[in-house]
Amino acid sequence: MSGLADRIRRIVRPSLTSPLPSVTGGSDVLNCQSLERLEGERHEGTFVIERARTPQSRHGADSVGTYAACLDEAASDLCLFASTARSPLVFFDLETTGLSGGAGTIAFLVGCGTFQPDGGFVTRQFLLTAPSEERRLLEHVHGELSAAGAIVSFNGKSFDAPLLESRFAYHRIARTLADQPHIDALHPARQFWGNAGGSDCSLVSLERRLLGVRRAADVDGFEVPARYFQFVRTGDAGPLEAVLEHNRLDLLTLAALTARLLALARSGAGEARDAREAIALGRLYARAGEQQRARDAFERGVELASLRDDGHSTVDALRGLAGLLRRAREYHHAAACWRRLIDLDECPSAVAREAAEALAIHHEHRVRDLEAARQFALRGLKETERTPRWVAGVRYRVARIERKLSGRLL
Repeated sequence: MSGLADRIRRIVRPSLTSPLPSVTGGSDVLNCQSLERLEGERHEGTFVIERARTPQSRHGADSVGTYAACLDEAASDLCLFASTARSPLVFFDLETTGLSGGAGTIAFLVGCGTFQPDGGFVTRQFLLTAPSEERRLLEHVHGELSAAGAIVSFNGKSFDAPLLESRFAYHRIARTLADQPHIDALHPARQFWGNAGGSDCSLVSLERRLLGVRRAADVDGFEVPARYFQFVRTGDAGPLEAVLEHNRLDLLTLAALTARLLALARSGAGEARDAREAIALGRLYARAGEQQRARDAFERGVELASLRDDGHSTVDALRGLAGLLRRAREYHHAAACWRRLIDLDECPSAVAREAAEALAIHHEHRVRDLEAARQFALRGLKETERTPRWVAGVRYRVARIERKLSGRLL
């Protein structure tokens, strides 16, 4: 435990709620020779490091140019992930002085990545070398992001964008990212690949499982703030080299995962490798109002889940398909899905209750098989996950059906 405690102390030693500490000697701006090793340059008061990856360079199993081509071919499907998104995309990622946000947390490094017309990938990293530079850095970053047809992040809607907005407000900069089309790749990634085989959905885990990337000597995320504070205290930029490379790899992986998502969305359910991908496609298409593509995807999900005897995925696929068919007013086909659902051993109590209620309504009002409607309503009462209000509603329905059966209501 002592080793862990020492590492935590090194991270949180500088106060995150106080101004950045000055370099030894009291200088506010780090014009030290140590910055030369980062191979960047000052641009209008901001230190910028630019790097380029050629189209032929590899990132895991595929080349950078392959990812660029996927994004270019699937550009018309960007609206599936953000309704107003369009090309070009700018991928962005922050490295901050705190791991959980909060007062005093700032972004000391903002990385932006873009694909080039030739299929290469260029990153521009804006590094905060002194407190007085933050305002200029933020203005540069806003200019970079606002030129995009859409910005892409990984958990950026919950962390990165709000943090930048808070720093805009702190400096009274009349800028915002709220009107910018924003694709947060974390959320679709969770639907397509999260918890597959018990794995997590971190960016590094996804790049290892899906892209075949193996990072060598990568810096751990919890070490990043301590490395920056060491740089600020001593003027030695050496500890930041690994942070910069970590940020560049994150940007390229984010771009590659986005290309993978868009390629799958463009190809459709036939390219889904498993039921989880097919179900995620169904939900994606359904939200976008593409009903036929959604139906194909859910049906593909049912097929793949059945082939692998995956009862839980079968439940998810049938539930999605039933809801889609009901909205399309294909009530008899929807009822067939609910009937299959209710007979599955893996069907959770809440879903079985939902299916029983839908079948009771269907048989009472459409099929007009009152006895079947009564049986389905009573079956729903046997499920464990229920509320008093729901139970009262079912009992009212059963009483109404019984009155109809006895001839009191015709």
